[in-house]
Amino acid sequence: MDVGIGLPNAVPDVDRAGTVDWARRAEAAGFASLGTIGRIAYSNYEELISLAAAAAVTERIRLVTDILLAPLRTNTALFAKQTATLDSLSNGRLVLGVAPGGREDDYEVSGVDFHERGKIFDRQLEDLRTLWAGDEVGPPPANGARPRLLIGGSVDAAFRRAVRYADGWTLGGGTPDALAQGAARLEERWKAEGREGSPYKMALFYFGLGDDAEMHARQDLGHYYASLGEEIANRIVSSAATDAGTVKGYLSAFEQAGADEVICFPVSTDPGQVELLAEAAL
Repeated sequence: MDVGIGLPNAVPDVDRAGTVDWARRAEAAGFASLGTIGRIAYSNYEELISLAAAAAVTERIRLVTDILLAPLRTNTALFAKQTATLDSLSNGRLVLGVAPGGREDDYEVSGVDFHERGKIFDRQLEDLRTLWAGDEVGPPPANGARPRLLIGGSVDAAFRRAVRYADGWTLGGGTPDALAQGAARLEERWKAEGREGSPYKMALFYFGLGDDAEMHARQDLGHYYASLGEEIANRIVSSAATDAGTVKGYLSAFEQAGADEVICFPVSTDPGQVELLAEAAL
């Protein structure tokens, strides 16, 4: 199982060091991927721009959106061009995890109908397939077809989309048991569709290590998930891995559940978290 590390693009006060320096150190430490979390109505760094900055200072590490809220990119041709450009510039390192998301404020500020997001997403996936494969907007992605694609979500429609359009599925936040259950549903649909091989399966969890790790978890995750209510936000805060033993336990549990890759997302912008996680996870 591959182990990735998230960029702190959704952590308050993220800056250049938490993007460029972080990316360099993540590659040097041996992580398989760099991940980003997507929001619009939040004070975070935009994910494609963050990954472009990371691509410019790295050579090997994969660049993953986990996830990007695709229906908010209302100009699908422009979105196809942006992602193909990033994939080409990085020599095929982009892994595009996409989903509709579930936060109404992101849709409201974007002028997109929240209740139509599923239909918008389905049309967009069809259009992206055509745009990436053709020469109408260009440039061609690195492999000439499309970037590597994962679909996020746990509803039936997410698995349908993953089987029809993508290379696999990303759970996003969730437990190893949730990954195992989702993976079983995905594999069943994959075979029924006649797809060859096995779909790629990805998960994530939050971490903070060293001094004040629990404080950073409360500040970052408590703020980010405040809109879900205090009970849910506190549950997410308490689930963050704040010691090496918990990091190892989570990784082992996800591997046993069938994950091909797990991305560990930070609750701090301190680039020193990269080496602390590498000591615990690699």
